[in-house]
Amino acid sequence: MLGGDGAFPSPGGACSGYLVEHEDFRLLIDPGYATFPRLVTQVRADQVDAVLVSHGHPDHCADLSALLRARTLGSRPPPSALPVYALSDALGPVLGLDRVGMLDRSIVRHEIEPGSHLTIGPFHCATALLPHFLPNVGVRLSAGGQSLAYTGDSGPSPNLLPLAEGVDLFLAEATFIDDEAEESDAPSLSSARQRGTTAHRAGVRRLLLTHIWPGTDRDELEHAARSEYSGVVATAEPGTVVDLAPRTGRHESF
Repeated sequence: MLGGDGAFPSPGGACSGYLVEHEDFRLLIDPGYATFPRLVTQVRADQVDAVLVSHGHPDHCADLSALLRARTLGSRPPPSALPVYALSDALGPVLGLDRVGMLDRSIVRHEIEPGSHLTIGPFHCATALLPHFLPNVGVRLSAGGQSLAYTGDSGPSPNLLPLAEGVDLFLAEATFIDDEAEESDAPSLSSARQRGTTAHRAGVRRLLLTHIWPGTDRDELEHAARSEYSGVVATAEPGTVVDLAPRTGRHESF
């Protein structure tokens, strides 16, 4: 995990950003604010193989600009352009930060059609449109017999259950603890309690809460999720590493 803050980074923190690796392929999901400096402590910019962006809010894609600049202007430009998967129009604002044409040779854009299935390196990727203030795509990644579902930012939706059913890791936005969302926010964001309910119904193996509002008590978030879900629960922290390989012991952990 490169970060797990929602809206803006907390002191010393970072917004949404997740590096998923399998068979030496590195897929970066949602390079939000302050994720790039953390990313390059783990891998070089030219070692990222593909990027997937759930939606166009800057706390999920702002540092795509830094990544592309590093690949374009750095001392080790990669031999090929970076494949970036996103919904139509999601990347316009962040790519518009640079002069026209500056990054053209560093990026190959792939438009995601919600509900479609993609192959990104070794990953099979199923997608679903989930409700948010902007168009937002949830994804389910599968590779090597393991699976991960990620909500992006999403309010309640019937599309969540099939997306998360039986996954090894449910990476779920949890902006609120319980039912404190404003009426205007409730259709577009979710609580830890709601995510616990979905995790229980979907039979997921582990639940990792993310997109946490800066200053929120993370123990309270986990407690709210555990009131609905009896499996393993944690909150996303910069530096968290999750191994999805099958466990030999009886007790799961992160």
